[in-house]
Amino acid sequence: MRNSMPQLPGTPSQQGEVLPRQFGKYMLLRLLATGGMAELYLALLRAVAGFEKLVVIKCILPELTRDKAFVEMLLHEARVAATLSHQNIVQTFDVGEVGGIYFIAMEHINGEDIRSVVRAMKRFSLAEFPLEHALTIAMAICAGLAYAHEKRDLQGVPLNIVHRDISPQNALVTFTGDVKLVDFGIAKTTEQAVGEKTAAGQLKGKVPYMSPEQARGQPIDHRSDIFSTGILLFELSTGRRLFKAKSEYDTLKLICERTYPRPSQVKPGIPPELDRIVMKALEKRVEERYQSAREMQADLETFVRNERIATSTVSLGNWMRTLFEEKIQQQKAVLSDIKQLADVIASQRSEPGDMFVGYGPTSTAGASATISTRTDIGAYTAIRRSYGRRWALIGALVVLVGLAGAYLVQRQIMGRPAGPAASAAASGAARAEAKGAVKIKTYPDGCDVWIGGELQKGVTPTTVPGLPLDREIEVKLTKEGFESYREKVVLTSDAPTEELEVKMVKGSVTVVLKVTPKPIVKIDGKPWTGQGDSIEGLSAEEEHEIVLAAVGYVPKAIKFKAEKGETKTIVEALAKAEAKPAGSGAALDVPGKPKGQGTISVNSKGGYCNVTINGRGYGPTPVAGISVAEGFAAVSCRTPDGKTLSSGTKVEAGKSARVTFNLR
Repeated sequence: MRNSMPQLPGTPSQQGEVLPRQFGKYMLLRLLATGGMAELYLALLRAVAGFEKLVVIKCILPELTRDKAFVEMLLHEARVAATLSHQNIVQTFDVGEVGGIYFIAMEHINGEDIRSVVRAMKRFSLAEFPLEHALTIAMAICAGLAYAHEKRDLQGVPLNIVHRDISPQNALVTFTGDVKLVDFGIAKTTEQAVGEKTAAGQLKGKVPYMSPEQARGQPIDHRSDIFSTGILLFELSTGRRLFKAKSEYDTLKLICERTYPRPSQVKPGIPPELDRIVMKALEKRVEERYQSAREMQADLETFVRNERIATSTVSLGNWMRTLFEEKIQQQKAVLSDIKQLADVIASQRSEPGDMFVGYGPTSTAGASATISTRTDIGAYTAIRRSYGRRWALIGALVVLVGLAGAYLVQRQIMGRPAGPAASAAASGAARAEAKGAVKIKTYPDGCDVWIGGELQKGVTPTTVPGLPLDREIEVKLTKEGFESYREKVVLTSDAPTEELEVKMVKGSVTVVLKVTPKPIVKIDGKPWTGQGDSIEGLSAEEEHEIVLAAVGYVPKAIKFKAEKGETKTIVEALAKAEAKPAGSGAALDVPGKPKGQGTISVNSKGGYCNVTINGRGYGPTPVAGISVAEGFAAVSCRTPDGKTLSSGTKVEAGKSARVTFNLR
């Protein structure tokens, strides 16, 4: 799976989770993506003799574990994928269950999907996908599909596997030039599986890459994948979308009813033989299409030889590293930091002779305690807030010693005996802690949820699991145009779930702008599109940030709070910016001006804090390679004790800006 670069046992989808943490025999390092059915984590597998391997763990969401049909579908996905072992298909290594959470362990791919590659090209103002690379990718996809389509079971019976979702998101290119197909999760085989129990009218796959028979909801076979591959090759070779309309319904009509253009009609100069190959893959009648992916692969290879096109995985890899050079370096730095923290946590949980460090509860003869497999949140916080790596290691050793009860070692390290408070903390860290949840429904929907000052994933209606019991928890709800809502709840073992139903009240704060020249305005990181000089409906008793910008002037950020019903007047005269050399461009957020993309990396010294960029949360530091539009970016960082530090930076297209917060 693609590397995108970050709770308690059995709840890997828990919001506000602390990573890294142990999950069975895997150490979860970073959350990569969250979907409607599962979450993807970058993880580390350790075994004997110093063996370490990065993998991707796909965890079914906790609320879906009660759906037996869905679990069966997940296990079917694993059975299908585990049979496939090919250089152009992402490998499935393992399937299992930890603490009631079902998971699949897959090969980690250090690269990007085709959609991300195209976006990176735009940042470099590259309008055309190099034909040699498009052909390299297409031939690799055909090779992977041919292997899957022809796969048989141990008795020699064809499995009749069909991917059904060949698309830019599911074709990955590594930084060494290899091409990998991912997500056979909706693959169809001759085995009767839950995946076949599709509701009437439900289509599987991405609409713009469906075959006509798939778009009509008709039975499909491996030739549907060939049609989808033809769409990809058309788009890569021409630089234009083949099927794109205002709605999915209109797109389906284009697929089923439209006369498809030849690639050379869209991009003059495409060789006639490539025209023929693409159009044969795009035949509406399956009988007239390529009858196997291997047949299409053979035609592409013949075309490459005859035209003497220099296709090469080495060349493709060099091109990828050029496009993503900065991101590769940032990912290495972030992964190194996370890996060091994972090593410390693993050292707390390991037992001599364990084949899998932290695999599960272990014991030795005469031992009086069982080693917990979950990450100790107190240890994590102490490490992240410590001043430097040396003190982080010392803090981790203190926790380890406390868990083991080794009084003498702690005295040698810290230079003083362990008192009653330290013993109590160690005892508390060793105990398993029950958790509760808050279910939230708001009118209207779409409110952001903050727990203890931390922004949670998702918006209302939502459930926030993994919350501590017998402790006061502050819940805050926010939505643009409405007053913030706060409520304190206490969850108990008798009532571990609290249900909140809240009717949001319209915001009552008004801001009047008296600014020269007339500015472009952002409120809390979002562009203001209202008319006149009056901004209404802001929430009271909350800190707001207004950014004022104009062409030729220095942007200015203003923070303020106001009481309910208060009208705040801002009087400003923006300062003129220094003249720029011709062609340097302006970095202000001006409507109608084409905008490039840059990146922001945020770090902190003396501890960690939670990062917000232009009003959107990105989790704890370090945060690297966040893509933002060129112009002024507002960056803030909230520490665990509730203190918020703010900064602003100018982002230039194609360049990286860095912000470092000093928490000391």
